[in-house]
Amino acid sequence: MDFAYSPEVEALRTQVRSFLDRHIVPRIGQWQQEVSQGQYPVSFIEILKTEARSEGLWNLFLPGLREDEPGTRLTNLQYAPLAEIMGRVAWASEVFNCNAPDTGNMELLHLAASPEQYQEWLVPLLNGEIRSAFAMTEPDVASSDATNIQTRIQRDGDDYVVTGRKWFITNAAHPNCQLIILMGKTDPDAERHSQQSMILIPMNTPGVQVLRNIPVMNHHTPEGHCEMTFDNVRVPVANLLGDEGSGFALAQARLGPGRIHHCMRSIGATELAMELMVERSQQRMTFGKQLHEHGAVSDWIARSRIEIEQARLLVLKTAWLIDKGGTRAARKEIAMIKALVPNLHVTVIDRAMQLFGAMGISPDTPLADHWTWGRALRYADGPDEVHLRSVARAELRDREAHQGKAAAYLTPFDSR
Repeated sequence: MDFAYSPEVEALRTQVRSFLDRHIVPRIGQWQQEVSQGQYPVSFIEILKTEARSEGLWNLFLPGLREDEPGTRLTNLQYAPLAEIMGRVAWASEVFNCNAPDTGNMELLHLAASPEQYQEWLVPLLNGEIRSAFAMTEPDVASSDATNIQTRIQRDGDDYVVTGRKWFITNAAHPNCQLIILMGKTDPDAERHSQQSMILIPMNTPGVQVLRNIPVMNHHTPEGHCEMTFDNVRVPVANLLGDEGSGFALAQARLGPGRIHHCMRSIGATELAMELMVERSQQRMTFGKQLHEHGAVSDWIARSRIEIEQARLLVLKTAWLIDKGGTRAARKEIAMIKALVPNLHVTVIDRAMQLFGAMGISPDTPLADHWTWGRALRYADGPDEVHLRSVARAELRDREAHQGKAAAYLTPFDSR
């Protein structure tokens, strides 16, 4: 395993960071002001997207990108450090057409779309012309177990009829959201992991209703985390994504790389918090000392650096494993990073907030917003407990083939 960045990746890191510093960071205040005044999308987002695309910084997340598709094809390992840079500003990834949930939806369509679905939906998504949402989580069941979902997808002649309720559907409030990829049950009597299917639903289909944009920790996001109902929503049979019963497998394929993206952006936010914490500790004094001269603060700085480096290496290893053997080969590592990184995210940012005092929970720094997203990330794409359970199961399964071999290291009293 060699995680050293290649000359190509180093050049892209420099280019993405330069773009961020020149075009995005100077507009953070303007973005906040326009959104607070109800203007969304913000006035300059399309200008920045056009500039990013002209510089070749477009669709960097998709390893299967074809020569005739827009963007720069990279492996997961090559993309990871670029996602980290984007994570420094919450909305930066949209500028490069690398924003969730569109990235996961593009991966799904790239994997399973029919030629007609490809032209109607994937082409405009790859061009950044529309936005999309992914609807799986439901309020009435524990959706951390995806087999629990109750939304029905029922065949009726040449159509499917969709009925159900979803919530925390990211992007559903975005004015440019035109597509929902929905996961529901086509056959409740089939084998447990073959009951689900995915279907493409245009946002303007009769029966689709956004009930509310749910605040997250009382924080309102303009693109939305929405509660939605689907009341006898009728779409053509041709809108089925893949085969009936393939929904669970498609969801697993979608969520693997997405967790890499989330975790690397999360590390980017954490790295920014580390920088702010260190600078603050060198600028402020209490009781005749700079903050970093207090033992507790220096410990925070040291522990944060150690933890960030550990997490980054594990995420890079996971990206490398996906590139080498696909998501199945990296199942345990994917679960490990998803359980690890969001907790690191909130821990390091909490230390930085503490060092900033009351300013740390104000909108005058990015820390409060980044902390909020880090806390939400402990649920997104599966809660900590599900991933920890997966890791434990993998460890127990791996040990079964070597059961008893570790006993040679034991020295019971009666054998001495």
